[in-house]
Amino acid sequence: MRDWTGEVGHWAPVVAAFQQEPWCQQLMEQVEEGYGKTPAILPPREDLFTALRLTGPESVRCVILGQDPYPTPGHAHGLAFSVRPGVGIPRSLQNMYRELESDLNLPRPESGSLTGWAEQGVLLLNNVLTVYEGAANSHKGWGWERFTARLLLTLRQEPRPIAFLLWGKNAQTKGREAAILTSVYPRLVLETAHPSPLSARRGFFGSRPYSRVNAFLEANGQKAIDWQRV
Repeated sequence: MRDWTGEVGHWAPVVAAFQQEPWCQQLMEQVEEGYGKTPAILPPREDLFTALRLTGPESVRCVILGQDPYPTPGHAHGLAFSVRPGVGIPRSLQNMYRELESDLNLPRPESGSLTGWAEQGVLLLNNVLTVYEGAANSHKGWGWERFTARLLLTLRQEPRPIAFLLWGKNAQTKGREAAILTSVYPRLVLETAHPSPLSARRGFFGSRPYSRVNAFLEANGQKAIDWQRV
């Protein structure tokens, strides 16, 4: 079985602690067997752990939780809500940028790649890390939910202030499962509607997540996130 610890950057000790457990072994086998077969699995295998490689546990300052990767070929590249450079900006991300413009009075970024956020300590983590092409949420129940919950649980021990943006019921349920409020260190949890066109007007627009995260970080002696850097 392929060892995942060499692919997850500084999360390697965390993943090593549970990848020998039966549930994770089953997940790993299902994922590795699935790549190269039909229907195609997204994101591409080399992008599976992009979020973890770019944002190690020691550098996490904000967590944005997504549901699962974009099921459209060429879009998903391992970061929640993000798309590859040059790809048209999806509607949920357009709404995130619209709120950014309103919140911080900044021009909307022209790129849909959120690599710049990840490099500043924004963990863009999907609840489920893979999906079948053309079938959203098709890998629900494979075991990714437990995998990502274990990752989030480790953040309880990180001494830095960390903000959590939980947009929509899926992310909010995930936050409760991962007990993100049990840390003794400074934490900010913002729960709002999802930025999807179906729900953004029910509480996402006007929620001012970006300025609130930066105010929290600065109040705890940390540098603000440059949300325009993508």
